[in-house]
Amino acid sequence: MPVTDLDAAAVRHWATACVRTLEEHRAHIDEINVFPVADRDTGTNLLATMWAASDAVARLAREDNVARDAAWSALAGGALAGARGNSGVILSQVLRGLAEVFGEAGAADARAALGRADELAGRAVSDPAPGTMLTVLHRAAVAARAAEGDLVEVLAVAARVAGAELAGTTRQLGVLARAGVVDAGAQGLVLVLDELAALVNGAENGSANGGTRGPNEGRTLTGSRQPRDAAALSTAREAGSTDYAYEVMYALADVDESAADQLRGALRRLGDCVSVVGDGAGRWAVHVHCNDVGAAIESGIELGRPHRITVVRFDDQVAAPSRFARDRAVVVLARGAGIVELFRNEGASVLALPDTGPPEVADVVAVIAGTQAASVTVLPNEPDLDAVLDAARAQAAQAGQDVLVVPTAAPVQGLAALAVHERTRRAPDDVVAMAEAAASTRRGELTVATEEAITWVGRCHPDDVLGLLDGEVVLIEPGPATERTVIAAACRLLDRMLTSGGELVTLLPGHGAPVDLVDALIQHARIEHREVELSGYAGDQLASILMLGVE
Repeated sequence: MPVTDLDAAAVRHWATACVRTLEEHRAHIDEINVFPVADRDTGTNLLATMWAASDAVARLAREDNVARDAAWSALAGGALAGARGNSGVILSQVLRGLAEVFGEAGAADARAALGRADELAGRAVSDPAPGTMLTVLHRAAVAARAAEGDLVEVLAVAARVAGAELAGTTRQLGVLARAGVVDAGAQGLVLVLDELAALVNGAENGSANGGTRGPNEGRTLTGSRQPRDAAALSTAREAGSTDYAYEVMYALADVDESAADQLRGALRRLGDCVSVVGDGAGRWAVHVHCNDVGAAIESGIELGRPHRITVVRFDDQVAAPSRFARDRAVVVLARGAGIVELFRNEGASVLALPDTGPPEVADVVAVIAGTQAASVTVLPNEPDLDAVLDAARAQAAQAGQDVLVVPTAAPVQGLAALAVHERTRRAPDDVVAMAEAAASTRRGELTVATEEAITWVGRCHPDDVLGLLDGEVVLIEPGPATERTVIAAACRLLDRMLTSGGELVTLLPGHGAPVDLVDALIQHARIEHREVELSGYAGDQLASILMLGVE
């Protein structure tokens, strides 16, 4: 039967159902968590937060004749006290917003409840990005405000719109699009709203005695004295500057909104990642990254009663075993379908670049995060990408990933480096070996001139075929770039590259290369360089007719 009043029993049923569904989907939500950092814990954080909320209601519900407002208040207070991570903080504010309206007006105003949840959750994030759980919540609240009908119909509209907007998060946020996933926090929010809509519609599957209980079941200690396990007392730097060495968190009681604003201002002067969120009843959760731990705590003492104080030094923390799926990975930047496929076949994670222009920092960060590796070696395969790679390394470091770059200036050098890669070797030693292999590989390139210019070997004209060695023009074959001209220039360039010796030559013909180019070079080497082994692979790059590497 549909629920006509969200009383204490309904709150308990809903909280239990939310715990059950979040536990069922926790692993999946963790897996798709790539924003703001791919720390794979959004599902775990949402579940822990909802566990705390459900336990608070369950303890209260043991009493007789529990008032509706008391149950909703316990739900919001429990969520705030047990909030884990950014997603947990936002969920705590959603529950607070619903509690402020449903606790007073009951089922009469679902529109106002969702609007208040949207307002409070939005305040919890200083710089919200589109395509997150906040976006989905806002669209659901707007839809509810415009919906007609009773409690059942309004919540059904909100849940339906939230589900539709969830799919849209992939298009709104670039990092989600590149990973091919929806926002993890938004996925959890949709599950919570679905359970609420199902409850009032009479389709909720939980029962007063059923559901999954959290780790605090049966405890009778007060919230401020419950012992915390090791997971609650460890952390990783999800965001913020590495200039701040400590994370300080505490609960604060008996503080009004004005005082909370003062506290936010004081904490911002001490550090970053400041969050001061409340339950509407004078209780607040405080979070800051800083160096002056005493000042952060004293700022709370000046305004209220801090308790459950936690101070963690980031450098002391060891990543949980499940934080990364593997120890090592190699990321390769590549242009050309053939080159991309070649590196993928060698076991590397590849960022396929557009035909021209540098990669976006966000794209590089996404592929690094997607490896789920603690240590990542990057092969850029192009010069002049230092700025992009430095920015990507800094962002990856905030997610706990160690990124090392091997200076490969061409795909042929990347292939040489990857050939000596050894996963069991220490990462710094492996990078040295890969860098040495890349540096010992001479890189050549055959391309067509697009304009008149002065080179080290004379003047070139449009359509002339140019041979480059380690980035410098070393020969010019007068155009136009016919098959005969290209093959002649390629043979001359190969001869030039083998002047100082070499045993192995790698050939990567481009998109516009003559069909017989590789065969012609192999035949030329059989006559002129019998001691050399040649290997050719389709490169399909547009920028050059041919890339050569000599080892």
